[in-house]
Amino acid sequence: MTILNEISKLLQLVKENKPLVHHITNYVTVNECANMVLALGGSPVMADDLAEVEEMVSFASALVINIGTLNERTIQSMITAGKKANQLGVPVILDPVGVGATSLRTETVTILLKEVRFAVVRGNMSEIKMIAGSDVEIKGVDSIADDENGVEIAKLLSAKLGCVVAITGAVDIIAEKDRVCTISNGDKILADVTGTGCMSTSLIGTYAGATSDYFLAAAAGITTMGLSGELAKQRLTDGQGIGTFRINLFDEVSKMNAETLLNGGKIQ
Repeated sequence: MTILNEISKLLQLVKENKPLVHHITNYVTVNECANMVLALGGSPVMADDLAEVEEMVSFASALVINIGTLNERTIQSMITAGKKANQLGVPVILDPVGVGATSLRTETVTILLKEVRFAVVRGNMSEIKMIAGSDVEIKGVDSIADDENGVEIAKLLSAKLGCVVAITGAVDIIAEKDRVCTISNGDKILADVTGTGCMSTSLIGTYAGATSDYFLAAAAGITTMGLSGELAKQRLTDGQGIGTFRINLFDEVSKMNAETLLNGGKIQ
């Protein structure tokens, strides 16, 4: 069975099981991430208060931690929820937004990786290189690194962390030690809409809530986002721009099915 066949079956499981995906995420993209989970077929909850995160994650099928808008309160909530998820066997997904841009982000990711066992870490090349220890320049929360040696970096970091590493870019890379695939779906217009990386991580979390194969979940989430981006771009007509594209993107994720994945997915 090809990986696209496996992804199409996993999509059906998501729609049948409607996994609850607990997010401790940033306030820039929280609404988009919640709606993206709903579009795929999951159920989002965005609780981040320390007083309830342990209880909330106890109900969840997956936990997504996104450091996009850090503060001292949510950092402690992330650690506490992550540890509880580990105790319960709930997969935890990390989006290390802008790690390396400030000392707070870098120190927080270091603490999270020490205190919490992650199923998947998803970032752009700059973020993954920073975590791996490779020299890279960061500007804000955007990547300006090249993708040279990306597969090797993903494999090495996966082995180091003991989890799946997903690098998103012009060509996406998924690695779980020596298990590797690349994904060539997507369109450059995705970079013009804030939060598409965060939304990709939420899709990964939704898929991870329906399987114990987190490599497959990462590949499924990133393929779904990239392919939906392509289809959303194709629907644009003269005079339409990123506002219409954003609406189309949610439409395409909500319409995603096995036939579309099998015909349009570009995984090697």
